[in-house]
Amino acid sequence: MDAIEELLTRGVANIIPGKKELKEKLRTGEKLNIYLGIDPTSTRIHLGHAVALRKLQAFSELGHHVTFLIGDFTALIGDTSDKDTERPILTVEEIHQNFQTYKKQAEKILDFSKVTVRHNSEWLKKFSFEDIVKLTQHFSVGDFVGRELIRKRLSENRRVGLHELLYPVMQGYDSYFMDTDIQIGGTDQTFNMQAGRTLQKDLRQKQSFILTTVILEGTDGRKMSKSWGNAIWLDDTAEDIYAKVMAITDELILQFYILATNVPLTTVREAETALKKGEHPMTIKKELAFEITKELTSLEEAEDAKNNFTKRVQGGERPEEIPVIAVAKAFENSRGIVDVLKSTKLATTKSEAKRLTEQGGVEIILSKGTRTITDPRHMIEFEEGMIIRVGKRKFIKLVLQK
Repeated sequence: MDAIEELLTRGVANIIPGKKELKEKLRTGEKLNIYLGIDPTSTRIHLGHAVALRKLQAFSELGHHVTFLIGDFTALIGDTSDKDTERPILTVEEIHQNFQTYKKQAEKILDFSKVTVRHNSEWLKKFSFEDIVKLTQHFSVGDFVGRELIRKRLSENRRVGLHELLYPVMQGYDSYFMDTDIQIGGTDQTFNMQAGRTLQKDLRQKQSFILTTVILEGTDGRKMSKSWGNAIWLDDTAEDIYAKVMAITDELILQFYILATNVPLTTVREAETALKKGEHPMTIKKELAFEITKELTSLEEAEDAKNNFTKRVQGGERPEEIPVIAVAKAFENSRGIVDVLKSTKLATTKSEAKRLTEQGGVEIILSKGTRTITDPRHMIEFEEGMIIRVGKRKFIKLVLQK
């Protein structure tokens, strides 16, 4: 498989209008304009976002003109493509603060010496109302309200803000303004990227392409998301990255190899073959965790993370410093294990706390021994110095207030 074939296959969900047409375009040797846009609606980038970043880097290595677009203007509206409610409106100051960490994190994946960084406020903030009216004439309300999540909200008599209709129009203009040949994004961005194709066709009589990347699942098998606490962040510590990868289900090993590393596909096939021949998934997962940690941090940090994981987690050793929480009087009245886990932030939600408990992932460690809790209705009898352990990595020590 040559570089172009791998580029159009590995981690690719769909190519519009088609893979064959884009492959022919790339084999002409023409240098294409390619971009990926990210709205700075939060302060961090996770490994799922990095799938598209890797694709942008691959195009740059083939010598194409690639742009990492910061949607500082579109972030004022917020994209609801994958949301069932409106996004909260961010201030300019919040957007600016969020952006501060973006480039530093993206540098773990992108070589910015080969990438152009732009902000869509450069052109969008100059729009007059007349410009907006002319631009919206290329689209219909029916196109927008036909989207599944928007249709669902309308059918449930929930509010859909008029400003939300403008988001795909603005993103489409980004593509037109930069005369884009290829737009890169997740599958949830398909509708917005189609707006760019429309404007390129209508205003330039030019065919452009959309390349959507596969959505990387989180450590619990759902879409990687801050809301679900299942994300591996690009700025996580080496130990956290390694441990989080070790926590993924065995079914996700090959997906993570393909989407979350730069290892050759021959290495992925070797891992797949080993698993089919009966190799223990833990062995393959260790290799995967080491590779991801090394790519996001350094070889030395990855070695340390691997050694610490083996020593502390597999060896059952507790960390030297365990966070201490004082049991307040109000807290004593809520002794149910589910409430305790949520109150101490060992779980982000009560449903997560219940799931962890039922799966046997919660231990109470006392001087007289260790007990695994599996009943979410369990009531804790607090003792001085009691340690609660969730999973392999999370510990807290409780002290009783005098």
